[in-house]
Amino acid sequence: MAYRQLQGTNRGASAGAPVAYSRPMQGRVGRSALRVQAVAEAERPTAAKSSGSAEPVTTDITSKLKYLFGRNGDYTNADAYQGTAWSVREKLIDSFNKTHEHWKKEDPKFIYYLSAEFLMGRSLTNTVYNLGLEGEYGNALREMGYHMEKVADAERDAALGNGGLGRLAACFLDSMATLDLPGWGYGIRYKYGMFKQGLKDGYQVEMPDIWLTKGNPWEVRRDDVKFEVGFGGRVERKKVNGKEMTVWTPSEKVIAQAYDNPIPGYATPTTSNLRLWDAVPVHEFDLSAFNAGDYDRAMLERERAEGISAVLYPNDSTPEGKELRLKQQYFFVCASLQDVMSRFRAVHGANWEALPEKACFQLNDTHPTIAVAELMRLLVDVEGLEWDAAWTITTKCLNYTNHTVMPEALEKWPVKVMAKMLPRHMEIIEVINEGWTKWLGVHLKDLKSEERAKKIAAMSIIHANPWNADEMLVNMAYLAVVGSSAVNGVAAIHSNIVKDEILNDFYEIFPSKFQNKTNGVTPRRWLAWCNPELAQLITEALGSSEWINDTEKLAGLRAFASDPAFQAKWAAVKKAKKAKLAELIKKIHGDDVNQNALFDIQIKRIHEYKRQYLNVLSIIWRYKQLKKMTPEQRKASAVPRVCVIGGKAASAYDMAKRIIRLVTAVGEVINKDPETKDYLRLYFLPDYNVTLAETIIPAAELSQHISTAGTEASGTSNMKFQMNGCLIMGTWDGANIEIAEETGVENVFVFGVRAEEINQLRKDRKNFKTDPRWDELMKDIEGGMFGDKDYFKPLVDSVNNMKVGNDWFLLANDFAGYLAAQEEVDATYKDQAEWLRRSIMYTAGSGKFSSDRTIREYAEDIWHVKPARPSA
Repeated sequence: MAYRQLQGTNRGASAGAPVAYSRPMQGRVGRSALRVQAVAEAERPTAAKSSGSAEPVTTDITSKLKYLFGRNGDYTNADAYQGTAWSVREKLIDSFNKTHEHWKKEDPKFIYYLSAEFLMGRSLTNTVYNLGLEGEYGNALREMGYHMEKVADAERDAALGNGGLGRLAACFLDSMATLDLPGWGYGIRYKYGMFKQGLKDGYQVEMPDIWLTKGNPWEVRRDDVKFEVGFGGRVERKKVNGKEMTVWTPSEKVIAQAYDNPIPGYATPTTSNLRLWDAVPVHEFDLSAFNAGDYDRAMLERERAEGISAVLYPNDSTPEGKELRLKQQYFFVCASLQDVMSRFRAVHGANWEALPEKACFQLNDTHPTIAVAELMRLLVDVEGLEWDAAWTITTKCLNYTNHTVMPEALEKWPVKVMAKMLPRHMEIIEVINEGWTKWLGVHLKDLKSEERAKKIAAMSIIHANPWNADEMLVNMAYLAVVGSSAVNGVAAIHSNIVKDEILNDFYEIFPSKFQNKTNGVTPRRWLAWCNPELAQLITEALGSSEWINDTEKLAGLRAFASDPAFQAKWAAVKKAKKAKLAELIKKIHGDDVNQNALFDIQIKRIHEYKRQYLNVLSIIWRYKQLKKMTPEQRKASAVPRVCVIGGKAASAYDMAKRIIRLVTAVGEVINKDPETKDYLRLYFLPDYNVTLAETIIPAAELSQHISTAGTEASGTSNMKFQMNGCLIMGTWDGANIEIAEETGVENVFVFGVRAEEINQLRKDRKNFKTDPRWDELMKDIEGGMFGDKDYFKPLVDSVNNMKVGNDWFLLANDFAGYLAAQEEVDATYKDQAEWLRRSIMYTAGSGKFSSDRTIREYAEDIWHVKPARPSA
């Protein structure tokens, strides 16, 4: 087995340019002036000048509505959305076709981004702005008696992701297109997403997120693009055309049906693609079973197939759930690799040695890392390559991004599950591991035999479960590292943890393979489009809208940070956004909130390491102090706060669900207290998604990113808040560190232990002397101050009773420092000139955290993919 490629540079990538589609080109619609004056016509050289005339667009939308709904007039906002979306879609497809015709002609190297999540959010607003159509469509809808914002509100969020991983992937696709990089995303077309989150009596309830009910105008079903995907079955050695071959005969097969979702770049003619796979049965319906009266069996094949692409992250707490999740991951990887190789063959024939020059795959976390075994299977079993040649190609084509330090997210599949669902892949992984451990034995020959054996065992891709010696596991992160050309973390501290701890043994052998690529977010959706008033103010101050595609220019705002007149304009924008969030809170909870209060936000996946629990404890403490004050004292010294928490708890994550219930229980008490409700509120906003974030983030004044140091890989919501001038309360963790460096450490509310202290503090936690205020709060919750004391007992024990729990994320250790940081927040907020100065400095320091910068670094350092811009 050829392991000499393990340290090689990545030369891989892109299975020949994707085929062009048959729709004729109709030309690119010209760009109009931005509603927020973010981009002037003169700054858009790639587009024709546009008068923003509404008449042709009005006629087009009216025609779409007539034939969509079969009537004239009396259309709702939801109807108007459909008509507008289908009209915009035609311009999007025109741009898509032109881009891919150009790429087919140029045959550049491609990047393929494989991800289990793409949290795209709504498409209408983003598409019309990126295509420069906001003037025409805004004017047309006004003439028709509609408002673009209300029409856009009728769109359902695409339920294709859960949190930061999916939102990052969406930002990356936006940046790839904006930078004219030939690239596609690949994922799954989930029918129900993760779940739609509701609250019943304060508890999380999970409902199917049926987002495709009225269709999706932004996708194109490709009936000519489908691939067979198999599971289970047997593996045999047979002679094929006189050559000994391995043949896998699956016992179950499904069809992967392609749906394309065009991704427009901004201020460029480039429109890229997100190809999603839907699982459909090989045979639609078993008529013989139906006629025999076995109605369940007649539909069984369809139900089994549809289950694969039904739900994001099916509950894997059962053996059946584990099998379904593995099937899901293999399903989209298998289809995607077949698709790329099919297009490569159409252009380059069977010249597979050239594949790394045309196709580069980025594996977004461990979910798609079965690609290592699958690409080997396709090259060896299907294409007939020798093992060493196939291994050289595979390791040049694949790259792996690690997104977490959490053990549960570094997937390890039981060998028995892998062997049952993917028997040929289990064989391939065993061969890879055999060659890898033999290579290690030679490489580590200078070590003593006992030490060498221990090191090899620690680095084996297949190893025993430390909690169950009878169970063997496949470590997917190890497989990805061994089978890829580059490995990267997503923030400076995280990449160091990857190198120094998680994958240290591998880093010591292959230091050149490991890189850092600090995450970023698109400044289009997360500032220019979701906060147009702030975007306009920035453009006026800087004298240009170039910052939208060159965020380093935001640094020019530093000159205005202490200017009282500019601060007043900045404050006015924030006040308007707070009013919009207040409307949302009233709509959900029926309460009017004090819009002059500090808006304090924590929105992210509910997890013990993200420490929403710590946030709630500080809110309870604040409430107790307010209760002790006289009305005069509260009026004189209290800083009013409206606290908002949002996020989903995984369906099988019991402790996270208890945290949600604690949030709602505390809110029920303090929001109704007549003595304090003008000074403190706490609301849980259910079903947190991209659209909700687009309202919350521009309104936020303080955002909380308080994970235990060394546990958050990067975070991206912190970057979105920063771009919108929201101050950060944070630990020295993830991208918080780099944000502080760019913004000014003195402008960030930092608290908590450092990553290098964690291991020792965990060992000493049972002997840690807790703060008296902590002890008081634990007794309050356990004693039933907020009801449900039996339900909250495990939550209290997890952080306070060291005979039962272990406070793994060190809430008690950080509690006192957290309260001190909260007091600093209050003191700073009282000085509004200082608060506004810091707010402006945050936006001014956000230039580094554009996903455009991140993607440029990937393209230059890992993918070696160059722009291929079509003509305007």
